[in-house]
Amino acid sequence: RVQLVESGGGSVQAGGSLRLSCAASGYTLGRSCVGWFRRAPGKEREGVAAINDGGFTLYYADSVKGRIIISRDNAKNTVFLQMNSLKPEDTAMYYCATNARFNIRRPESPVEYRYWGQGTQVTVSS
Repeated sequence: RVQLVESGGGSVQAGGSLRLSCAASGYTLGRSCVGWFRRAPGKEREGVAAINDGGFTLYYADSVKGRIIISRDNAKNTVFLQMNSLKPEDTAMYYCATNARFNIRRPESPVEYRYWGQGTQVTVSS
């Protein structure tokens, strides 16, 4: 059974940083693309970043470019999301997901992903 578990969320002030982790069990995460998504209250789920099996960045949302870095450590079966210069509008539940495949057509689209974690809350105060 594939399980993804996010961690690292929390409450920070604007300008602060957080590092989110997405750890997998029951599956070798290094075989597939992984994406990070977020859902703010009252808003649709949106893609934040995505990375392929080889560690190449596939996608960053325009709203986070220059502030967020996605990376992976296949030896630890984990994908990370380093978030810097956080803004109140970054407040959301953050989810990681994998499509369990090497390739992906639209890394920013939730429909491309098969397995999802339960999410970790990020709250940024002004």
